[in-house]
Amino acid sequence: MLLTVKIKSLRLLATATIGWVLTVLPLPLGDAGFTMPAALADDDDGDDDGGGSGGGDDNGRGGDRDNPAYHRGGGGFHDLRSLFRWPSRERRTPMRRPAPTPEQAHNELVAIGLEEDAIAGLTQEGFAVDDRIQVSLIGSEMVRLIVPAGMTLDSARAAVVARSATAVVDLNHFYQPQSENKAGCSGEGCALVREIVGWPTSEITRCAKPPRIGLIDTAINIDHVTLTNTRLEVIRLSEGEATKSGAQHGTAVAALLIGHSDSRVPGLLPGAELIAVDAFQRSGKTADIANIYDLVRALDMLAQRDVKVVNLSLTGPANAVLEKSVKAATESGMILVAAAGNDGPNAKPVYPAAYDDVIAVTAVDKGRNPYRRAVRGDYIDIAAPGVGVWTAASISGARQKTGTSFAAPFITAAVSVLIAGDPDMSLESLEAKIRQFTDDIGKPGKDPVFGWGLLNASRLCESSSDTKPSAL
Repeated sequence: MLLTVKIKSLRLLATATIGWVLTVLPLPLGDAGFTMPAALADDDDGDDDGGGSGGGDDNGRGGDRDNPAYHRGGGGFHDLRSLFRWPSRERRTPMRRPAPTPEQAHNELVAIGLEEDAIAGLTQEGFAVDDRIQVSLIGSEMVRLIVPAGMTLDSARAAVVARSATAVVDLNHFYQPQSENKAGCSGEGCALVREIVGWPTSEITRCAKPPRIGLIDTAINIDHVTLTNTRLEVIRLSEGEATKSGAQHGTAVAALLIGHSDSRVPGLLPGAELIAVDAFQRSGKTADIANIYDLVRALDMLAQRDVKVVNLSLTGPANAVLEKSVKAATESGMILVAAAGNDGPNAKPVYPAAYDDVIAVTAVDKGRNPYRRAVRGDYIDIAAPGVGVWTAASISGARQKTGTSFAAPFITAAVSVLIAGDPDMSLESLEAKIRQFTDDIGKPGKDPVFGWGLLNASRLCESSSDTKPSAL
């Protein structure tokens, strides 16, 4: 009898509790009983910014949405299960992360200066010549070798070196663009980033005629309204649609450099001549990579076209073949400007930016704070805007972009103006001159965060006062 009374009491208590919850905590009921989360739209680059409609940070978090019992759409609890922590019956599919992009081709080596006898001997050992081309920049032939099956890359490189003591041999490393996506902007906020360096937008087309600019990047949407009626030439190295790189990165960088002055994204140097080489290929579904063999080919093409300044918004590991090519390019009078990298402040140096003969550019936000993911080190030379930079989207319109990739074009453009009156200016003279156009915003002197400081472009046109004004 006592047991029966207790059971009835428990039932009455449970009924009263549920009734109180339904009265005091009204739930967001819809046609089906409960409101379902709203779908998040993909942005133009195929990435989900994760910002949602509630406002959030760069990681897509916002307000109380971090509470697992909070509902994104209506701001209430999902149902009584979540309230009482009852186990859910629905299956959760584990998140699939994309496979990491390999650092190099798994069975390839690249060599410069390999003699015919050495190539013949390597062929007998089982190596295969996949491609070979004369590199005028270096004055030697570059060969891409396929390593024999079962041989490690280290053993293969040792075998090649044993055949030729003078050849430069390394792995066929991969390099990638340096950017991340940000939400779009509108109004005066879009121009603020450019204004922090005092870029002379109105008079830049009248104060100097910059030399031909080179760009090694991904594919470019030449039909984008921002790039119509511009002096843009695009050279693609790879063949076939299957390996075509995406146009997000290349289009954004090209527009930032030479976007038409009447468009939504006027370039830093509208009207300047830009020769862009698409040296990238699509790897997997989203990654774009450029190998050493194609990067050297691209540099050689630009050298043959008498390009004076080259923008390299890409990074990768140290490579002996790339180092030799960079040195040859700078010795010929070419100025190379490269992104410092987005691997984080404690990451190891990335290349080509970390080579002594390259101008390494880091990024800051509109408050002159260092970009949180920018690589730091003694090789950093100068800082420029790189957080929330307003530039062209891949298909149409514009959006904000973030990364050291978008800081590099500011320095490429500034260098182009500085050498307009003296195209044969040495790298040493240029470095001394560009220091006059920086604000030291870090520790006094050169530091590993900002280099010599933040670009101050407000007096760029004064530097070319000895040059006759001419329209671009």
